[in-house]
Amino acid sequence: MDIFQILQNGENSNIEFKSTLNHEHLEKDRKERLVSQMKFRLDSGKGIAYYILGVYDDGTPCRATHQQLDETLNIIETTAREADAKITNVETFSKNGKFMRVTIQQEGKNRKEHLIVGTIGHVDHGKSTLLGSLTTNAPDDGRGKTRVYSDFLPHEIERGLSAELSHLIYGFTQKGEPLFMRNPLDKKEMAQLIDKCYKFISFVDCPGHAPWLRTAIRGILGQKVDYALLTIAAEDGITPITKEHLGIAFGMKYPILVAITMVDKVTEEQVKAVETELSQLMRAVGHIPYHIREKEDVTLIADKVADGIIVPIMKTSAVTMEGLTLLSYLLFKLPSTATEEEHKRPFLLYIDKVFSVRGAGTVVTGTVNEGVVKKGQDLLLGPMENEFRKVRAQSIMQHHYLMNQASVGDLIGIALRNVKREEIKRGMVVTDADNVAAAKEFEAEVFILNHPTRIKEGYEPIIHLKTISESARFVKIRDKEFLCTGDMARVRIEFKYHSHFIREGDQFLFRESRSKGLGGITKVFQ
Repeated sequence: MDIFQILQNGENSNIEFKSTLNHEHLEKDRKERLVSQMKFRLDSGKGIAYYILGVYDDGTPCRATHQQLDETLNIIETTAREADAKITNVETFSKNGKFMRVTIQQEGKNRKEHLIVGTIGHVDHGKSTLLGSLTTNAPDDGRGKTRVYSDFLPHEIERGLSAELSHLIYGFTQKGEPLFMRNPLDKKEMAQLIDKCYKFISFVDCPGHAPWLRTAIRGILGQKVDYALLTIAAEDGITPITKEHLGIAFGMKYPILVAITMVDKVTEEQVKAVETELSQLMRAVGHIPYHIREKEDVTLIADKVADGIIVPIMKTSAVTMEGLTLLSYLLFKLPSTATEEEHKRPFLLYIDKVFSVRGAGTVVTGTVNEGVVKKGQDLLLGPMENEFRKVRAQSIMQHHYLMNQASVGDLIGIALRNVKREEIKRGMVVTDADNVAAAKEFEAEVFILNHPTRIKEGYEPIIHLKTISESARFVKIRDKEFLCTGDMARVRIEFKYHSHFIREGDQFLFRESRSKGLGGITKVFQ
């Protein structure tokens, strides 16, 4: 892009403006901020960033001297080394003062753009079958043939009902062409796909059967999804489970995509009826339904979906493959929802699963919530009886693909040294933050979504926060005697059994039998 057009458009994903820098910017805290910022720009540009030196934030040249520009360039070069990158090109321009465009490239392989998409919806509405056909480009036989790639437990295959979270991946070339898999369960094929793709999607397939709601919530809240893909069967339309999953996703402020599935089984009038009902529901909760009919529709709205207001809706069939090309194109065009602030923070991962792997030892899995982790890095694991233990990241793997480092939004496994499998529980964290502490009590602003009677002090729901899932007690309800559906209040809450790593601003869901609510932590009591 023309340099003057860049100055006019301003900073964006992988373009950073800097006026002048000096040796003071190499002091510890300021240097760390510069490195974190550069890593974010590199991630946003899939391994390439452009720094415009000698201009203010509005793109106006700051009339820096030759000496100031040289010193600024030296600081950027030092920062690039710290970010495992290098300067590959420097261009100098003169108009209302001198300024530079510096091209910075990540060392080794460029980082792959990566999205996590959680699939939600009612049981038998075709989530797993849709993903199976999408990732393999193989039509279903109408009896769930392609569903087997998601249902891997014996009773899941036998009954055709997903009971555990499963993961599938879907890759693209730089031109947006899909990279299909012959067998999505083949570990070697997974690693090969990630190695050669330009961008890939990790699907987290959540169960839709009511008894496994807890597992579905873990998939929605615990995996740091970028988008939620809601499936609605054209035969059944919107069900109570549909509304429940949708309410959780909206409550957690996740952008939503909707696939109306199995359209081959019904008439066009039935499909239109589902579309109308869905559009009315979306508008009723403050969202804009947008029906995708052609590729131009995707191009028009793809970069706006992440804001969470527009909800793209498309008709699909795993049998006829209708709509799968449009769904694929939408997935390619969708941007990551990771923020610059998340990249700047210390590394943080909430543990979802833990394994003992021959040759690797104890392995924990989860999604990187914040920061960057590198192979060989010293980390803290906990809380373990209110303490955090020093461990080391021996290796990092993503869908069986070995990595030297991982950052925000990567769904990974880390082999940890100095800890046994039985010492680790779901809901613990791995972090490189300096000051970490466990807490059992906190205060939160809560909103009651539904409750059949009244909630009083002593109420004991299950708290779902990231991968944490534990019983808790409402110790004190501020300024109110009780709470009913639709009420908001400040509540002091205590975990019943264990302390956890929680922070102000964390969002959570709580439920107990037919009651459900949302909350945000406002204060943590150490």
